[in-house]
Amino acid sequence: MTSFSRISAAALLTAAAFAPVAYAHHSGSMFDPTKQETVTGVVKAFNWTNPHVTVEVVTDQGPLPIGLWTLEGSSPGVMVRSGWDKRSLNPGDKVVVTISPLRSGEMGGSLRKVVTASGKTLTFSTSALPTDTPR
Repeated sequence: MTSFSRISAAALLTAAAFAPVAYAHHSGSMFDPTKQETVTGVVKAFNWTNPHVTVEVVTDQGPLPIGLWTLEGSSPGVMVRSGWDKRSLNPGDKVVVTISPLRSGEMGGSLRKVVTASGKTLTFSTSALPTDTPR
């Protein structure tokens, strides 16, 4: 076996080993789409970065756990198609966020809808995803 063949085989085996991890991440399997919860609080950070836009919300009231929630959207490109931009949210904004929670029960989830104190409503829909993207 040539050196090139060995390197190619090693690369192929490595890619095959990580494929399930990559698919599970992009499939959204860590979120429970059958449940929706509401997180009410103040935006600590709005991260407009690849691979996923994230919003950090600090809550100070129940019924959900109080503290820092990390909420994930899609890529900035998909979020733009849903009507978002990098100035949609700012630290200090009061928000009510509808999420699909993490299956693990940790303080996080997938963004579905954000309503600001001024009444602005931002949604994220999987219909904004390209049709060849796993859901």
